[in-house]
Amino acid sequence: MKGIQFILLGLLVLLFTYVINKLKNRWIDLVILCTLIIAGAVFIIFPDLTIIIAHKLGVGRGADLIFYLSILIFWFVIIKLYARIRKLEQIMTEIIRKDALSNVSKDKDE
Repeated sequence: MKGIQFILLGLLVLLFTYVINKLKNRWIDLVILCTLIIAGAVFIIFPDLTIIIAHKLGVGRGADLIFYLSILIFWFVIIKLYARIRKLEQIMTEIIRKDALSNVSKDKDE
């Protein structure tokens, strides 16, 4: 095993530990992330496997395959974050509306 493989596997272990602590109640996110981490570990340990998979999928190099998959994963994360931000905006809007309506009713009572 090469030095970069040890470094990358160590980083994957740290990432995995961090995510386990943060995503205790989000099983789907946890399963997806665990799958990605396991795939990353397999590709780090067996880098020639990416070349074999890339050729079977019609991609020239294994590095290109990893790059394409990374782009898709980043888009997934961006969409997930956007959806979460929209949900928080809706929750904040509801809270502000309820607060505004309760202040209006208090002003009428006085």
